Amino acid sequence: MQACLLGAVLLHAFTGGAQPVVTQIAAEGSHSLFLKSDGSLWAMGYNNYGELGDGTYNSTNLPEMIVSNNVMAIAAGYYHSLFLKNDGSLWAMGWNEAGQLGSGTFIMTNRPELIVSNNVTAIAAGQYHSLFIKSDGSLWAMGNNGYGQLGDGTYSGNIAGFGGTNLPEMIVTSNVTAIAAGYYYSLFLKNDGSLWAMGNNSFGVLGDSTYNQTNLPEMIVSNNVTAIAAGRYHSLFLMSDGSLWAMGLNSSGQLGNGTYNNTNLPELIMASNTTAIATGPLHSLFLKNDGSLWAMGDNYTGELGDGTYNSTNLPEMIVSNNVTAIAAGLYSSLFITRDGDLWAMGNNSSGQLGDGTYSNVNLPELITGNYVPMSGQLLNNGIMRFSFLRRSGAKYALDRSFSLMPPNWVQQTTTLIFQGSFFFTNGPNPATNNFWRIRTVP
Repeated sequence: MQACLLGAVLLHAFTGGAQPVVTQIAAEGSHSLFLKSDGSLWAMGYNNYGELGDGTYNSTNLPEMIVSNNVMAIAAGYYHSLFLKNDGSLWAMGWNEAGQLGSGTFIMTNRPELIVSNNVTAIAAGQYHSLFIKSDGSLWAMGNNGYGQLGDGTYSGNIAGFGGTNLPEMIVTSNVTAIAAGYYYSLFLKNDGSLWAMGNNSFGVLGDSTYNQTNLPEMIVSNNVTAIAAGRYHSLFLMSDGSLWAMGLNSSGQLGNGTYNNTNLPELIMASNTTAIATGPLHSLFLKNDGSLWAMGDNYTGELGDGTYNSTNLPEMIVSNNVTAIAAGLYSSLFITRDGDLWAMGNNSSGQLGDGTYSNVNLPELITGNYVPMSGQLLNNGIMRFSFLRRSGAKYALDRSFSLMPPNWVQQTTTLIFQGSFFFTNGPNPATNNFWRIRTVP
């Protein structure tokens, strides 16, 4: 099969080579974080409170490396960020007027600050509070507690998010396995598969059949829950049979039940095959076991990625396969594909998509990709022969750029290439200075 693009000259073949790929993503407010396979932490977007941790208060619309190695987990709050290193240490940066960094002060920081030196295994960041789990299964919390979201039996700080506890406080002594932090509420799982909740219960987000807040953990489901996601005022969870359940606010159809009615009890959305979930303020994402990405809810800035700006109250398939991880921010969405490519769509007003612009997009856009190593051989009459290592069944895109900066790459074709090589016909002008690359696409 040949791919012929007339009127261009290849002077540089982007051969890539082995490179770190994206393995984790996190988004909550107007900033985004991701990890690469070499343990490096990268950030982009809003930075007025130092939440990117780069030592400035300047926002950025391109990914910026914050820590070069040894990072193993990340969490993005509204104006703060958390990460774990592989020695079990917990680090934090950003806004801290509610004590959500857990540093013992109410002073924000624009550089990572060590909070706990070891034994931390999981983290979650909400609007103005933070949660973490230690290796003994204990649950710890810090930050604003105006609605009881820390679950310690008190209400500290005001409901606007100012004030709270600025040191980590143990909430549950053992058996906690997973955590999620919403705007003013928290969810956690125990090792028996039970789901627990505390904090604000507006619109029934806790799923306990009431609209009453609680400052102590309350059991919502007794067993078989495997994953949780906490949004602004809606929650999702998965059960061991792959079913997807939802509760809370549904004003934009974010529960995906075909209505716009709120519910204060868990409601079945998908009966099986769901493997991962993520919640933004008014939209939701989930993955199925075939690697397909689905979305529902608000789509005002294109965060669903379906090519429109129309909201939907039923799950809509966005990508048909190869998606492995998802995250939902403030009207934005991120996902990773099997090859370690990072894609994004939706609100980009603070540069949180990391594409070098501040423009919203309503279709998935490649942010950093797993470019396929290739080499070019000049044949007679200005014909180039590209060779690359093909993976069976994969789809590839050919991109062109005048520089190697991410915003300048332009996709030329997504032709499915069955061979491990293809031919490219150059135009008549050898002075054209183009770069070319091949990458996999979802």
